[in-house]
Amino acid sequence: MSSNITRRVVLRGTAVAVAGVALAAPTAMAATRGAMTGMDHSGHTGHGGPQPFDEMYQGRHIVGKAAEAGSMSAHHGDGFSVFIDDRELHIMQNGDGTWISIVNHYLPLADPYAIARAAVDKLRGAELVPMMMNMAH
Repeated sequence: MSSNITRRVVLRGTAVAVAGVALAAPTAMAATRGAMTGMDHSGHTGHGGPQPFDEMYQGRHIVGKAAEAGSMSAHHGDGFSVFIDDRELHIMQNGDGTWISIVNHYLPLADPYAIARAAVDKLRGAELVPMMMNMAH
């Protein structure tokens, strides 16, 4: 009895396996990111919101804290501000609880801490340029 396995059958099976891994990877990454940041599956901490932070990351000073009156985040109603080297990073919270920034607009992350670190990575040493907004409506 001969085997009917051809190179085409093997390649098709490999392509299906690769597609399955590619589709599962974002979900696995999100779950890992949530576990690393103390977030539950909905993107919220058990402490009523993002936790403040203040640290050096890759030679940059990153700070996250409750938004102050007049900040971009207070203007948008997000209630939390992120700074890189004393310059405010424009961040926004999505409806699903994830966060994005002006630097990583298409990369939703679990919390402002992850957003600050991702922005530093993306900037690669470049200065964060302040975003000019018309705050009067």
